[in-house]
Amino acid sequence: MNINRRRFLCQSMLLGGGLMLGAGACSAQPAAGAASGAGGAQAKPSGWLMPDEDAPHVRTWMAFGASQKIWGRKLLPEVRRNLALIANTIAEFEPVHMLVRAEEEAIARKLVSDKVRLIPAGLDDLWMRDTSCVFVKNAAGERAGVNFNFNGWGGKQASRQDAKVAALVAKEAGVPLLSTDWVLEGGCIEVNGHGLAVMTESCILNDNRNPGRSKDEFAAAIQPLLGIEKIIWLPGVKGRDITDGHTDFYARFAGKNTVLAGLDNDPSSYDYDITHQHLKLLQAATNLQGQPLQVETLTAPTNLRPAYLNDEFAAGYIGFYVCNGAVIAQEFGDEKADAAAKAVLQQAYPGREIIMLNVDGIAAGGGSIHCTTQQEIA
Repeated sequence: MNINRRRFLCQSMLLGGGLMLGAGACSAQPAAGAASGAGGAQAKPSGWLMPDEDAPHVRTWMAFGASQKIWGRKLLPEVRRNLALIANTIAEFEPVHMLVRAEEEAIARKLVSDKVRLIPAGLDDLWMRDTSCVFVKNAAGERAGVNFNFNGWGGKQASRQDAKVAALVAKEAGVPLLSTDWVLEGGCIEVNGHGLAVMTESCILNDNRNPGRSKDEFAAAIQPLLGIEKIIWLPGVKGRDITDGHTDFYARFAGKNTVLAGLDNDPSSYDYDITHQHLKLLQAATNLQGQPLQVETLTAPTNLRPAYLNDEFAAGYIGFYVCNGAVIAQEFGDEKADAAAKAVLQQAYPGREIIMLNVDGIAAGGGSIHCTTQQEIA
């Protein structure tokens, strides 16, 4: 089973079945100007750290941003139900703030629980992992958000509204916004909260985001923003999906020295070779002290429900989300594979409840639960 990521959306646009790019709607250039924080002062990018996702959260951010123009008439109602299910599930463990177009607030209100706060906003799509600011904090306990200049995954999708989401979220959260001239998305970034990161070259070192720039340049720029001392680079896959191979569909930290790796065992899938290559690289990698990492695998399912199945269906367990007290993951109707994934997650997160959801509409768009969420750290 091909566990590619969001190629469905990319192809639908290229074939004319989805949102078409306007002239200049997306480019590889960063957003103009530096956004200011709650007090109007620009935060200084020094001494900041991005904690691991399992650190305490203030809330989770989501977006009720699916549209018929991008998702199509068949998928749209199911995707909306999926978004509500994710939000309502997380809201049992921590607050959820969900952005929504003003004209669709009534639709969202019928689907989400009273525990979910709706905030009117302009939106192009639903992928808050990529469009929101990334929350960081410093030793004094001060928080900030980093704006990584979302440009529609290298100009593949119109992003005029989504490019404004990072600043909006920071304002709503009451934190200053840090600026950088690097272009990337939250789905590129996987950290253990102790100076170690896993990232894909295919996304970050891509001319559609950061033309002509190097690993060393990126490492120097990212260290003061996210507190990263060492990056484990995975090659990823360039040009095969709309994200150019985001990290969060290949590897996730589950603690300081444990990495969960997505694995595709279908030899006919193009992700077969890359996930096995990534697994070898992770098994050979070390932490900041030179010690090997503990690497566990999450193997993709093979028996899938047919209702929303298509050639671009993203069938993988690596796109889980860690919230306060729980891990929210996907299930695909493959009893054996679902149970195996749940067992791996339970072992990795022994103090949390493991909840598995059917969000096949999201998967049919090439995404995961993780892609729809962004944690606001405490």
